[in-house]
Amino acid sequence: MIKKILIAQDGSVYTKSTVDYGIWLAKKFEAGLIGFNVVDIVSLEGPFLHDLSGSLGFEPFLNFSTRMREALETRGKTILGAFEDSCTNEKLDCETEIAFGVVANEICEKAKVADIVIIGRRGVNAQFEYGLLGSTTESVLRRSPKPVLIVPDKFSEPKKPLLAYDGSPTASRAMHSAAEWAKTLKLPLTVITVTPSGEDNSLLAEADDYLRPYKLETRLEHITDNDPPIAIEKYYKQHGHDLLFMGASHHSRLVEMVIGSTTEHVMRTVDGPFFLER
Repeated sequence: MIKKILIAQDGSVYTKSTVDYGIWLAKKFEAGLIGFNVVDIVSLEGPFLHDLSGSLGFEPFLNFSTRMREALETRGKTILGAFEDSCTNEKLDCETEIAFGVVANEICEKAKVADIVIIGRRGVNAQFEYGLLGSTTESVLRRSPKPVLIVPDKFSEPKKPLLAYDGSPTASRAMHSAAEWAKTLKLPLTVITVTPSGEDNSLLAEADDYLRPYKLETRLEHITDNDPPIAIEKYYKQHGHDLLFMGASHHSRLVEMVIGSTTEHVMRTVDGPFFLER
């Protein structure tokens, strides 16, 4: 199922975590790794430029175009060199690439030749961003052609995955991924459905029927609640889950602009790795 893993590398505090999760998955799925660094042409403005140029030892805007590009390209090569060393130490196949452009755009373009994208919850410009997700991470989530795994800043091997299933096409694809992961990783899988009071429980029966051939250890629960995002968040935390699978639910043709209120709330409030299927 997973044979090529794209790992966004930006030198932030999440860099090691993304590599650790990537190595863990590569070993389990016998997959290859792609380390990918983007020289960001947008973030070279304002306070970021002053901070970075100062740390590199030259004045802002002095020979800006050439010197900054060279400095960031050198930095990217250093980051990817460390990535290659980690893969070599684990005896894993890997490749690396540096691109120039808007970070989210370049990651999404490169994702076309991968099976999954791994990205940190926040990026190198976290001090200039607000909220629980970085702006690049949000952009990748909205537009990636492949599933995305958002990871926290420290690696912890998941033991208790949870799938939130709502019957949508993306949730169906997320269920397939969750089943494949649970089978490969030899983990139990919990599935929850959340519907308002008075609605039937056909979604849970759908999930049960789909998962049966996988012969997994499963737990299936239907929750009656008029606020699905809060119900999913509460269940995840109360039952000690450490990996969440969801589909990007939405009710709009503007797919690149709307993730879905349920999905967006949950991915902002759970602190473990979050698998999103588009």
